[in-house]
Amino acid sequence: MTAQPEREFDVIVIGAGAVGENVADRVVRGGLTAVLVEAELVGGECSYWACMPSKALLRPGTALHGAQTVPGAEQAVTRTLDAAAVLKRRDYFTSNWQDDGQVKWVEDTGIELIRGHGWITAPRKVEVAGLDGNSYALSARHAVVVATGSRPNVPPIDGLADIEFWTTREATSAKKIPKRLAVLGGGVAGTELAQAYARLGAAVTVVARHGLLGAFPGPAVKLVAAGLRADGVELHLNTGTQSVRENADGSYALVLDGGRTVTADKLLVATGRHPALEGIGLESVGLTPADGKPLRLRTDSTGMVADATGNDATGGAAGNGGPWLYAVGDAAGKVMLTHQGKYEARATGDTIAARAKGRLDGEPAPWSRYAQTADEHAVPNVVFTDPELASVGRTVQQAEKDGYRVSSVELPIQVAGSSLHAEHYEGWAQLVVDEDRKVLLGATFAGPDVAELLHAATIAVVGEVPLDRLWHAVPSYPTISEVWLRLLEDYGL
Repeated sequence: MTAQPEREFDVIVIGAGAVGENVADRVVRGGLTAVLVEAELVGGECSYWACMPSKALLRPGTALHGAQTVPGAEQAVTRTLDAAAVLKRRDYFTSNWQDDGQVKWVEDTGIELIRGHGWITAPRKVEVAGLDGNSYALSARHAVVVATGSRPNVPPIDGLADIEFWTTREATSAKKIPKRLAVLGGGVAGTELAQAYARLGAAVTVVARHGLLGAFPGPAVKLVAAGLRADGVELHLNTGTQSVRENADGSYALVLDGGRTVTADKLLVATGRHPALEGIGLESVGLTPADGKPLRLRTDSTGMVADATGNDATGGAAGNGGPWLYAVGDAAGKVMLTHQGKYEARATGDTIAARAKGRLDGEPAPWSRYAQTADEHAVPNVVFTDPELASVGRTVQQAEKDGYRVSSVELPIQVAGSSLHAEHYEGWAQLVVDEDRKVLLGATFAGPDVAELLHAATIAVVGEVPLDRLWHAVPSYPTISEVWLRLLEDYGL
């Protein structure tokens, strides 16, 4: 490998996924120079193996099912999806796993790109083993940002290490639909992909050690579970997997708690993810795992990493000993959602630029452009199953744990808009209210196409809109949004 002369940039970003791109974009907008270091495709997991391909796999089934629930449209559509056409459309949304368009955006934005594996060697120092055979030594005047994303968890199941199983990458990029698919995990990825593959013609079995979608309220989850079962998905909830083995015909046998066996042609392991921090040199600046556990970074409201050598927030500009190491997105481990990672990236990029110009010292005020306050109070999340599940902010249990005095308003979604939307529409909605301030702390919606209700709830939570003022936000008739009126009426307004 040929060593290149050391080069200096204002900001070095390790990881050129959606989150890393947003950090680099913000610091360049702030008048600084930036370089992105990426070993795989520019655009990252979301663009090629997660958000975009998974939703491209889900949307045709949702559209078809939606038409089948409206008389008149129902008689005009066929009953099955064209799997080849769905996969072709998926390929379009991943740009056939080519990143030319993303690279052009990077170049047009004025960001430099180095393809290769990068790791930190000292404060503000990064070395890159370039894919072109060169070795690059980089130094940062102001900041190094870790935006390396996350990797799948692999559970300690007997025999799993001996077989070739799918992670979400293989599931979202598959070229064929297996006849039988087993899914380990009842979280968002496992649930979404189980339904997508069931609607594409696979016989799908989900095995989850715990319940389905455990972070969401029970009545909402029941609707999603019913939707999965209606598509023929077999659910084994609160059930462990004892072992996995490959059969002589190339299929896989899963032995579950109690001795029951599930046979599948492909096995998808979707049991969560962890920050991808291995091999990026964090130990060189004093960051090491504790008690044999995977390394987790502690970050403040700006994304600054605590405990890194020379990374204190009291020294002013980075060149004078101030903060230099930041982490955003999945790598920071706060909220593993693309949109929230991009939000963190924008705040962190603005913070770095402001600190470099002496405009920000110490911790910024909550809800300022430099603080990632929404991570603590207003994280929106959508499960793109059919029916959809959408939530923002705190559940009742989370709010009570955080010391709030709360009440909850819950009711089925039964309004004129939902009746028009689909025959036998089933939905559920909940508001979590801070009784001391009379503002929303959280909201959850479950039902067909409820994701479009979520941003109104997010605005209400972020803006801390008083309920008596929210009462004057009149929902259009006849839309599903009329459920807002019913919820506030049920509360007593």
